[in-house]
Amino acid sequence: MQTVLNAIADPLRRRALHILWGGGEHCVCELMAKLDASQSRMSRHMKTLKDAGLVTDRRDAQWVRYRRNANLAPEIAAVIDAIFAAEASQERTVA
Repeated sequence: MQTVLNAIADPLRRRALHILWGGGEHCVCELMAKLDASQSRMSRHMKTLKDAGLVTDRRDAQWVRYRRNANLAPEIAAVIDAIFAAEASQERTVA
């Protein structure tokens, strides 16, 4: 659990995970564009999320595509859902 908490502690990793959480696959280049991050930084962050078991990847020619880990324990998924809900609620309160 500590690895998961460390992985989602970083705001950029949380934002990348949020993009993947909704479904679908994204390559690093797509995440870079959406999150305004360099390739090396985004790749490092995706490795952290993968090592924590939150995302999986697959090779597609020269691209690596990431997606939400479909086999994630329901309890961990519930924690991630709660964090995203809390962040959305906080953003609505501030706006």
